[in-house]
Amino acid sequence: MAGADRPLSPHLQIWKWGPHMAASIAHRATGTILALVGIPVLVWWLLAAASGADAYASFSKWVIDAGDAGGFAAITTVLFKLAAIVVAWSFFQHMLSGLRHLVMDMGAGYELKTNRTVAVLTFVGSILLTLLLVVYVAMRGLGN
Repeated sequence: MAGADRPLSPHLQIWKWGPHMAASIAHRATGTILALVGIPVLVWWLLAAASGADAYASFSKWVIDAGDAGGFAAITTVLFKLAAIVVAWSFFQHMLSGLRHLVMDMGAGYELKTNRTVAVLTFVGSILLTLLLVVYVAMRGLGN
């Protein structure tokens, strides 16, 4: 085959890494996090809420507050709270990145400077929204 020794597509060595590339990869990664972590916990919560007080108490013990249970339940509660922060960030990042893609699908935002700026803003916005949510939840929890 003629020209078989040349690359058929540009290799990663010639591309300069940019925030728009990171935003694209983060969009895929956050979608995966939401699908693999967010949806199962959401379904577990909905099933527990629909199954009655005992089922919800069990869910609450493992996810929300271990109370006096201690041991493994206390560890999983902390892990679920950390996972909740990651899922919240994933949600906000995926949403803002999706809005970025929606604008690009309409034909706007392809200029390199604009694309980079909006990509950075998706990260800044998702971090700020996550921090606001964490502060809101913490303040609401402290008020009880």
